[in-house]
Amino acid sequence: MKEKTIDYILRATWMAVSKMYNEEAGKKDSTMATGFALISIDPEEGAPSTSLGPKMGMEATSLSRTLKNMEKKGLIVRKPNPEDGRGVLIHLTPFGREMREFSKGVVLRFDEAVKEHISEEDLQTFKRVTNSIMDIVQTKNIYSTEKKIS
Repeated sequence: MKEKTIDYILRATWMAVSKMYNEEAGKKDSTMATGFALISIDPEEGAPSTSLGPKMGMEATSLSRTLKNMEKKGLIVRKPNPEDGRGVLIHLTPFGREMREFSKGVVLRFDEAVKEHISEEDLQTFKRVTNSIMDIVQTKNIYSTEKKIS
């Protein structure tokens, strides 16, 4: 292909960002998945385990493994949900709160670096385009009709 496809650009970009996040997380013996989980848990109220997967775009099996590792490292504790006896709330430990702040700092520094190099106008265009792509993927039946690619 002379030009790279849209999915290639998205995938390659996310892989580079993911690698960068994992390298930063590795400095604290952590992972990007753990960092995103920490950021997704409300530090005061905790979070139902069932809400974390969709919030993070993670499959249940991967989330379960991530939470198990986080519990082993002393980042989280599981407590019964007082409003739903069948449910579990994930709460941050003091160490989990500390690592949550580290993870937030990594994400915010990445945002700052991008904003230092890309104009606000280009960022707004990027956001509109990526939101449109998300809408196309989520609301359209892209492959419902047989279209020939030439």
